[in-house]
Amino acid sequence: MKLSALVVAHNEEARLPACLEKLAFADEVVVVCDKCTDGTRAVAEGFGARIVEGRWDIEGDRRNTGIAACSGEWILEVDADEHVPPALAAEIRRTIESTPFDWHEILVDNYIGDRLVRHGWGASYGKAAYPGLFRKGAKTWGRDRVHPSLTWRGRKGPMLRERLNHYVDRNISDMIRRLDAYSTAKARDLRERGETWGSAAANIRRMVSRFFKCYVRRGGWKEGGHGFIIAVCASLYPLLSHLKARHEKD
Repeated sequence: MKLSALVVAHNEEARLPACLEKLAFADEVVVVCDKCTDGTRAVAEGFGARIVEGRWDIEGDRRNTGIAACSGEWILEVDADEHVPPALAAEIRRTIESTPFDWHEILVDNYIGDRLVRHGWGASYGKAAYPGLFRKGAKTWGRDRVHPSLTWRGRKGPMLRERLNHYVDRNISDMIRRLDAYSTAKARDLRERGETWGSAAANIRRMVSRFFKCYVRRGGWKEGGHGFIIAVCASLYPLLSHLKARHEKD
């Protein structure tokens, strides 16, 4: 089975080398350079990657473009701030040679700086696992700027056991900047769909439920202050998105 590794990147010359060097186990590496003005393309060329260049405002569109460019029967989708350890690489190769299923989720170890933060992620703010390994044609991204929906064809298989390393934020300031960027992109999606009517009461209920989900049900309390900040950001995301959609303009 031929495996394509897909990386979508925007100005990632600093982080891309460490990502690509850990994808040598794949038969093909495809790098989508989205509005890149730095040395991302040169880095990708240095690793022998197949390059797709363009300008996309919609995350789902650029990811679907990358999937279409892959020639393998199987695709592994990673981001430039993610690393595939050798144990996960070996499990991926074994899986695609033997699985009867069409897609599998991969567990994620998230790092804030040098600290592993395993608990509390979710509610549209970070991922504890994601459906990153799939047969070509099984996965289609929706047309959203942030957190696009997914359409699947075929059968979901069991989650892989080994973990991906995700260097999601350098520090708490990075986490807050990411919240600002996510909510701005979501606000644009809401305005385009005419969904700026979200009530304050509904958003407050969502804030409470998201905080409880991340901090209590998903064990964010185990991570101390980092888990608390994750829960706060996850709970603020829908409210900030609707406030921006209602009161700001592009």
